[in-house]
Amino acid sequence: MGLSARWSWLRGTPVPPERRLSGEAVISLVIHGCFQFGASMSALFLNLYLWRLTEDLWVNGMYNAIVYFITPFAFALGGWIAKKKDRMLTYRLGIVLIALFYLVVILSQERVAEHFIAFAIFSGLAQGFYWMGYLVLMYDVSSDTNRIRFLAINMMVFNAAGLAGPALAGYVISLNEGLQGYMITFTIAFIMFLVASFISFRIPMVNSHHKAYYLKFVGLLMRRNHLWVKALIGFFVLGLLQGIMLFLPNILLFQTVGREDWVGYFGVMFAFLTVGTGYMISRKAKEQYARSYVLTSSVGVICGASVLMLDIRLWTVVTFMVVYSLCNPLTVNTLTSYYYRIMGELPLKGQLRIESVVMREVFLNAGRVLSILLLLVLAQDLESAKIPFVLFAAALIQLNLVWLIKR
Repeated sequence: MGLSARWSWLRGTPVPPERRLSGEAVISLVIHGCFQFGASMSALFLNLYLWRLTEDLWVNGMYNAIVYFITPFAFALGGWIAKKKDRMLTYRLGIVLIALFYLVVILSQERVAEHFIAFAIFSGLAQGFYWMGYLVLMYDVSSDTNRIRFLAINMMVFNAAGLAGPALAGYVISLNEGLQGYMITFTIAFIMFLVASFISFRIPMVNSHHKAYYLKFVGLLMRRNHLWVKALIGFFVLGLLQGIMLFLPNILLFQTVGREDWVGYFGVMFAFLTVGTGYMISRKAKEQYARSYVLTSSVGVICGASVLMLDIRLWTVVTFMVVYSLCNPLTVNTLTSYYYRIMGELPLKGQLRIESVVMREVFLNAGRVLSILLLLVLAQDLESAKIPFVLFAAALIQLNLVWLIKR
């Protein structure tokens, strides 16, 4: 196959008009890219920062568990603001709060470990506002005809920004003695969050006459719409693996390689693989194959997790993360696209989209918190032989997603 033929295969056929992205969709991707550049620097190394200060798995685990416990409450409050005002107000509040969070981290320095519970609550509130606004915005700037493509490109932007962030942060940290590099990293992230907040004003607020907040009626809706309930349970199942994966692998990497800059460089590699998967999804994925996608990706993650049961070494951790980086985007993109389609079929013709996003976060974070607490109960430290089995069990449970998605 010649070079031009290979490029033609990768490029595929021209994108039809109905699948092209609007101007607001493109701006939302730019904002999210700036945000993720800062987040990929700060969130990754905040967990390592806590680890360096305490070397206590319980502190790191409880910090993340509190964040994910608080986030649904922030989603509910952010949803109320979005309904009464606009989702862009919630979105901008989230960006500003996250910027302020890292400003406080910079000012507090080593005292972060002493007050990790307060910092976790602050982080949960900030992230809840941000993701509440952005998840609703993703629904609004896309349509049923281009949503799976938009979500795939969003994933590419998310991870492309994650290519540079961890590498830069790891390099900065390696150049500075002690923990000073962490402070510089958090300062750069703070600046990127401010840039994202300024760009967000390019998307205007929309005044809606539908300001009623129907969150108190979701129980009634769940009793009547079993398809929606199964999709929500799907996010709970997804959270059972995500909760552990959002903080544990980077600590395992640091323990096996011993250097923050190498953790950042490996993060670049993992993000690059995810970008590749996202590109293929954006060009080739089709809604009717959702269950096949989830089955394939779940089996892949299970195979990757089984390698860890041989031993916790650098090559086993990297192998698992490579497989996870290739497979997990397919699960997340498929489930999210499927859920948005169900949201559009709920009563009141789109007026329940905010309430649907809130409930999605409740189920997703319930799974995250449960998995972290189980990890802390079963494995008190990184030397525990139970850690690989916990990861393998969480990966195995992902197979249930196949039965939770309608054909």
